[in-house]
Amino acid sequence: MKKTIMSLLLFLGVLSASAQAEQKGTTEYVFQPHWYITLQGGGQYTLGEGKFGDLLSPTAQIGVGYNFTKVVGLRLAVNAWQSKGVIKLDDTDMTPAQSYEGKWKWNYVAPSLEFTFNLSNIVCNYNPNRLLNVYALIGGGANIGFKNDEAQTVENQIIAYQNSNSNLVYDGKQNMRYLWDGTKVRPFGKAGLLFDFRVSDKVSINIEGNANTLSDKYNSKKAGNWDWYFNALAGVKINLGKTYTTKFIPDPEPEIRYVEKVVEKVVEVPAKVEVKPIEKMRRDIFFTINSFKVRETEAEKIKDIADYLNANPRAKVEVTGYADAGTGNNRINDRLAKQRADVVVKTLMNDYNISANRIFFDSKGSRVQPFAENDLNRVTICIAE
Repeated sequence: MKKTIMSLLLFLGVLSASAQAEQKGTTEYVFQPHWYITLQGGGQYTLGEGKFGDLLSPTAQIGVGYNFTKVVGLRLAVNAWQSKGVIKLDDTDMTPAQSYEGKWKWNYVAPSLEFTFNLSNIVCNYNPNRLLNVYALIGGGANIGFKNDEAQTVENQIIAYQNSNSNLVYDGKQNMRYLWDGTKVRPFGKAGLLFDFRVSDKVSINIEGNANTLSDKYNSKKAGNWDWYFNALAGVKINLGKTYTTKFIPDPEPEIRYVEKVVEKVVEVPAKVEVKPIEKMRRDIFFTINSFKVRETEAEKIKDIADYLNANPRAKVEVTGYADAGTGNNRINDRLAKQRADVVVKTLMNDYNISANRIFFDSKGSRVQPFAENDLNRVTICIAE
């Protein structure tokens, strides 16, 4: 008895799975708000009059963010390590060997709060399977500078040069008038771009460039303008929790039409002829990425549709083109889906002499996805009945 019940349950499960497999519809991606963390390292360029290489220094950044919507998010980032400064002193009577160039470095920690905007979702609509997402970020915070001892050493050397050379050119633009020691806290503004390359739903690799501006007193020199430093960073982003869910939208059930049956009295009843209903035919013609060329393996499916239409003169066919949402944008995918449907229509008409009034033509671009698997949506679906 127990074996009989188990067999019955298994049979019912198979029937249920089969019914679900035959159900047709589209899959929609639904954004889920989520947290993430970023870990990055790279280099910094502190703006100044020295050589480019003399003003490069290491930098690192850690961030924690939350994406509220598919476009807007907020990130708390802590950038830190090292900045550099250079000052040059020249005298008209000095030889090159007598000229002076002072270099120094100091450390900093700069926490900031930044708004992030997903530009890819703004331009190309939301797609969690997109390979590259581009973000803009803007915000600000507090720069905490410390260990500025080397700047004091440079100032002492400048004073010695001044005492020994009365013709030393040392004007206000190159003055160490804003020399500071200890720990200094200054507000700063920040803006940049971040390029996020998807590896999986959880992990992505990113490249970030940002510009930071703060008061003229940051690098100890009086220049009469705001000080700047620029960061180039690369690292990893880890999403915490689900970033999206999928929703299956089944196709609507076909409309049932009722026809009133009229019975007429007849004198003679002819022999009953059984008329079998014509079953509809569906063929899915698949294409490779960014292509609308019919492959040899798929051409046979178009012939099947033509044979069906020739065998059933009253039948018609609906031809619908699609593109996958994982690549391209709506403009590209609308064109590609139309071309995929068009090539099937022309093959039916030109190669198999199917009349145009028996063919219905449509294209959905990537706005409708008939299959859950992304790559299968590079398709033209033909339904003849």
